[in-house]
Amino acid sequence: MTYSRLFKHPLTPIARRSVWALLAIVVVMTIGTVGVKELGGKNWIDSFFFMSMVATGQGPPTNVSGAYAEIFVSIMAFVSVGTLITSIGVIFGPFFGYLLHKGIRFSEREIEKLENERKKKSLEPPNSS
Repeated sequence: MTYSRLFKHPLTPIARRSVWALLAIVVVMTIGTVGVKELGGKNWIDSFFFMSMVATGQGPPTNVSGAYAEIFVSIMAFVSVGTLITSIGVIFGPFFGYLLHKGIRFSEREIEKLENERKKKSLEPPNSS
């Protein structure tokens, strides 16, 4: 596949958004993991596990020692959760927007059908049996 064909592919916008969103997650998780390792005195695996628990909103599995480590983890909790939520919105936002517009159009058609049926019933002569 040539370079120019790749950028003209219909999936390119979602792929580009996905790459940027995943890159943001990787950067935040890397900064958080390194910070917890350096400030919290944990090894690499424990630091990554700690940050993944904080980033997903589950809370830290253990406590970190030291005021600087606690402040860093508090800031990273807001940044990482915000990054994850934003990434989900960036990747899936256009799809959710498409579904919303489809749902609105469907609702408008259904309301229009109900109004037409109501008008028909009001125009029909009363049935005298």
